Amino acid sequence: MTPQSPFTVVAVVAPGREASLRLLLDTMNGRPGMADPENALLPFGFFERLHFARFALLDDATTADLEAFGLPWPKVPPLYLAFVGECDGPVQAQFEEFVEKAGSGLRRIFAHCEGFDGSSHARLLAWLAAHDLPVGANYVNRIGRTVRQVLEESELQKLLSASAPREPAAADARTVRRQLLAHVKAERAAGRLTLTPPAPTPLEWRLRNALHLVGIPLAGLLLLPLAIVLAPFAIAILRRQEERDPEFHPRPGAAEVLAMQRLEDHDVSNSFTALGAVKPGWFRRALVPLVLLAIDYACRHVFGKGHLARIQTIHFARWVFMDDRQRVLFCSNYDGSHESYMDDFINKAAWGLNLVFSNGFGWPRTRWLIKGGARHEMRFKHYQRRHQLPTQVWYKAYPGLTLSDLERNRRIREGVEAGEMTEQQALAWLRLL
Repeated sequence: MTPQSPFTVVAVVAPGREASLRLLLDTMNGRPGMADPENALLPFGFFERLHFARFALLDDATTADLEAFGLPWPKVPPLYLAFVGECDGPVQAQFEEFVEKAGSGLRRIFAHCEGFDGSSHARLLAWLAAHDLPVGANYVNRIGRTVRQVLEESELQKLLSASAPREPAAADARTVRRQLLAHVKAERAAGRLTLTPPAPTPLEWRLRNALHLVGIPLAGLLLLPLAIVLAPFAIAILRRQEERDPEFHPRPGAAEVLAMQRLEDHDVSNSFTALGAVKPGWFRRALVPLVLLAIDYACRHVFGKGHLARIQTIHFARWVFMDDRQRVLFCSNYDGSHESYMDDFINKAAWGLNLVFSNGFGWPRTRWLIKGGARHEMRFKHYQRRHQLPTQVWYKAYPGLTLSDLERNRRIREGVEAGEMTEQQALAWLRLL
């Protein structure tokens, strides 16, 4: 199994360079916000391990919301450039491939940032690594599913679907399956179809994952006596703040919403980029890392097999601290429309949203950290739209495929590689086609 890795390269845009940077990023697109896989700057389609990638300008105007309540602005730069993506295997290897194949394009892009030094391959590689922010929590829909696997299984599905009967009969399902398997075997022998076996799981990753699986609960167990002592005080502080924290979720401007919608629904999947300030005070800044630690643990060991809680439409997601934990960046890649994405969260995981985002300034009022909040539908939708930022450039390695397609294709391949089936099992497999 090849595990997936996130990268979040963030740098401050130099004064006076924003306009030229926006124009340069626009040249990477084939449609509004959608990258041309063969663009001249960073041809994403040339990188076989890259699932998703984006360039987004982070100019969070909602920081000014704090002024409405007489609170100080966080001391943050006015504009960042974020280069965000997910790849198979280690990030360092992906960075090396970026630099080797598209170093000149990366230099043109990041030359708009303060302190950029990419005069050589080695310096560009070191600069990318130095600006790659640690991820507070990371979600992968199915850990170990590679870009190659997705594309090969899609080709397998097309091949079988073109040859399978439209309405297979239960009485001859096994016979039809044997014929299809023979067809697959012939296509593979002719080199027209490839089904690459999974690579061995890296030993280093297995060890780190096992250490994380055991180490986090063990640390929690050791700290349990202290947690029991502090819990009443933490609960009291939380409830007092929840009753007093300001809500601020005015309706987003029509022009801003329309600008977002122009970048959406060019594929069956969409991107989401949002940035917001953490509520002022030591309590929230101490609580958010603990919440993200718990979310990251669940994502790594519970929710990496096709779903996040009850939501099955998110390919990848991550939460990243910025500006000394004063703000949090959230990025995701999801199937369906923006409206259905938000409704999924409200109906299936509102408590999870509240757990982390209620620590953001202006979030709809919560109770006990998980109640209320996102359950106030329109307040929540106004809040998230106002904190959403346009994704100037977005790339997906397998356009037209949803997670439902990926899961179906995975099951089709499992059926190809399985042994003999009963008539009912064979019929169920044929119906996947």
